[in-house]
Formats: sequence, structure tokens, C-alpha cells
Amino acid sequence: MSFDRAAGILLHPTSLPSPDGIGDLGPEAFRWVDFLAECGCGLWQILPLGPTGYGDSPYQCFSAFAGNPYLISPALLLNEKLLHLDDIKDRPDFPQNSVDFGAVIQWKKTILHRSYLRFVQGNKPEISKDFIQFQEKHSSWLQDYATFSALKDLNNGRPWVEWTSDLRTRQSQAINKFQVENRDLIIELMYYQFLFFRQWTHLKEYANFHNVRIIGDIPLFISHDSSDAWVSPHLFYLNPDGYPSAIAGVPPDYFSPTGQLWGNPLYNWEIHKKSGYAWWIGRIAACLQMVDILRLDHFRGFSEYWEVPANMNTAEIGEWKPGPGAELFESIKNSLGSLPIIAEDLGKITPDVISLRDHFDLPGMRILQFAFSDDDKNIFLPHNYSKNTVAYTGSHDNDTTIGWFNSAPENEKRFCREYMGIDDDDIAWDLIRAVWSSVANFAIAPMQDFLRLNNDARMNYPGREAGNWNWRMDLHYQNGSLMKDLYRLNSIFSRLTH
Repeated sequence: MSFDRAAGILLHPTSLPSPDGIGDLGPEAFRWVDFLAECGCGLWQILPLGPTGYGDSPYQCFSAFAGNPYLISPALLLNEKLLHLDDIKDRPDFPQNSVDFGAVIQWKKTILHRSYLRFVQGNKPEISKDFIQFQEKHSSWLQDYATFSALKDLNNGRPWVEWTSDLRTRQSQAINKFQVENRDLIIELMYYQFLFFRQWTHLKEYANFHNVRIIGDIPLFISHDSSDAWVSPHLFYLNPDGYPSAIAGVPPDYFSPTGQLWGNPLYNWEIHKKSGYAWWIGRIAACLQMVDILRLDHFRGFSEYWEVPANMNTAEIGEWKPGPGAELFESIKNSLGSLPIIAEDLGKITPDVISLRDHFDLPGMRILQFAFSDDDKNIFLPHNYSKNTVAYTGSHDNDTTIGWFNSAPENEKRFCREYMGIDDDDIAWDLIRAVWSSVANFAIAPMQDFLRLNNDARMNYPGREAGNWNWRMDLHYQNGSLMKDLYRLNSIFSRLTH
């Protein structure tokens, strides 16, 4: 599916300003949409919105369908009288420019519980009616997820493979007994999901009203410690004890010399095929209700994926196995219609991956930071782009442009200066301008590059287990100069969205 010419900014909601230690779906998110609209940007790209687990990574979620409750805005709950001012008077003094996930999680759990008590004790028939309708609409996953979350809470956060045998293997008598005994907790956890989706839906509607489309993100693999693996272990290569027999990753590449060992369980594609890929169709459909366009992370894995033995410490040893290929996408297309999908086709891409991408007319990705380590045939150089491309200065996995340039080898710096005809006094803006001026239909840059931030603002280091995802911008990003410059850039290069 080709897209019309447009431009946008990559910024995860957690990076927004907020008094509660983490960006959320409240007033600052709406202010952010206003900023995009006033700059003429019609695209807002985000990372996965699921409930984060290990390492606070949005790519390791407890569910492929649930939302992250830590994104719920206390300010909006105050507006609906689902919180009172007394409920937030003990708010900790959080840092402004980073997320302290440990402190944030404790705070959000505290105030979400207070909100639930207000909801239960209050007389809010309209909200109660909406909550019942929400449970009905999301019945395919909601109770399973809430039961999974309740079990994790009552097992001190331990992964499901460490639970007692009857609960680990979902024996119906044990599950029913647990659900009866813990009914209030399960309803409370469903209430949190109700709040998340209620707030996110309002924000998305506001964005769409202002001609801003949201680009979401789907990780190829699900987390092993997730309700999805617990509920449907037959869909994955898991041993009888629940542990994976093999795990996902990628071999060594320019992101990591030892590859990336993700540790996710691998799909049993034969089982998925027998069901007509029902789980995947449901997953894509659910995501497209939340966003307008989907970026499929690690697109290569749909053609072939890197299987690593479960006992490995790095991803260097493994073998390529065939993925579902075109058959999966034909099934999704036949069920859902058009495919508003971006293929993340970075890394070592083989002809079969290109063929799969092009067969469904999916735009691929080009990262300008990768362009200067080679010669004029480098596919990341703008003169080699095609229209059906999404071009970036860098992604969430890259350093900021200033951080990249400062640490780049001298030959790359020299080629960059020569190719773009610059003196590198404003390297972040230079790369933004090069991407915007390219033939690529979509041009996107991380907000860190618009703010000319260095390595301190990097979002993620692939392969690093901790210390990622915590960057936040301050309240002063909406300066008149940046808005004027970005609007002019969009206007000059025919990317303006009104």
C-alpha cells in the first residue's frame, strides 16, 4: 500500500512531559498533537503500547492485545472524578528528563488502585455502562490477561512457568477457583485496561480530527512471559514445562557484533496455518483499531527467522528457518482488506524478503545514518530511494544524529559532508533536511534530532538489558522557532498536512 507524501516525528508517549514521572495520555499528549498539526506534520510514530515487562521494553510486553496502564493519565481521571485531588497529594518528586521506572510503577499502581476504589464507591452509571461494554468488546483476551496479571501479582511477579503446575498448565478447575477467589482483583485489572483504551481512543480521535495519523509498531515476536504464551502455548515452540525449545534473535549485524538475543519463543507456523492464521488476523485487527498505520518490526522474520538454541548466551549460533511468507499476508488481506503496513526491512535483507515486501506493495525503511559507510550504491543514500519508502534520520534503535556524528569514523564524516554539501555546524537539521527533500513518500525523524540533542537522549541500545527507554523531553519543546522552521520545511518539500 503506497502512502501520500507526508512527514512526521517519532516520539513514544512515555517521552512526553508530565508531573507523574512518565509521559502519559493526558493534556501534554493533546498539546503534542497540536504541535504536530501546527507544524504541518501529518504523522506521529510511536513504539508498541503494550504493558511493559522485562527491562521496561515496549518490545517485551505481557500481552499483544492489552495496553500499558502506566500511560493512563491521572489528570484525565481527575477530570472525570475518578480521582480526587487528595489522591495525588503524595505524588513523589520525579525527575523531569528521564523515567525512573521503579518509582513510576509504584506510584501509578497506587493511584490506579485509588481510582478503582473511587469507581466502585461512586455513582457513575454512564462509566459503569461503558466498562461493561468494554468487557464485552474485548472478551477474546481481556479476562485471560487480567487473570494472568492477577496471578503474576500474587506470585510476586514470577513468570508463569514458575507457577504451580495446575495454574501453569491452565487446569480449568484451578483457574475457575482462582477467578472466583480473586474476582475483585481481576475486575480491577480489567478496569485499568478500560481506562487505558478509553483515554487512548479519545487521543487518537483528537489526532485524526487534526489530520494527524498515528503509526504504531508491532514486534514480530511476543514475550515468553506473556498472557499470549500462557493462554495459547500450542502456537509456539514450547516444551511441556512451558520453557522455549528455541528462541528468537538476529545474527551479528551493524547493531551488535554478537547479534541480538531477544529470547522470545518462536511461532509454530504450521499450527497457525491450520487455523487460517486466526491469531495473527486478530492481532493485526486489534492494532489497527488503535493506530492508523502499522510498522511491522523485523519484517525479515516473516520470510525467514533466526532460530537460536535455548541455552545460548548470544545470537551468534543459530540457523535460518522459513517463515509463513505471502500466505500469512494474503490471509490478513482477505480478512481485513488493505494493508496499511510499513515493513521494517533493516539488517541483512535477502531477495526473498524484498520480493515479499514488494508483492504487497509495502513501503520499506531507509535510515540516513547508515548511508555514509560505503560508496554511492549504498541503499540508504537518498538518491537511491524509491517513492514507496519511509525515510528516517535514525530510529529508536539508533543514536541521536548528533551522537552518531560525534562518534562516527572520520571517513564517514568526510563522505557525509561531501555528499550533502555541508560543514556539519548543524548536523541534526542537515540530515532532517536531506530526508525531507528526498523522494520518499514518508519522512520521519526522532524528536531528539529536532531538539538537537546528543547521546544522552538516546532511547535504546540494542542488546543492552537495562537503562533504555527512559528519555523524556521537557516542557519547552514548543518554541516558536522550531515550529516555524518545521512548517517551512514541510511546505518547501510538499509534505504539508493541513
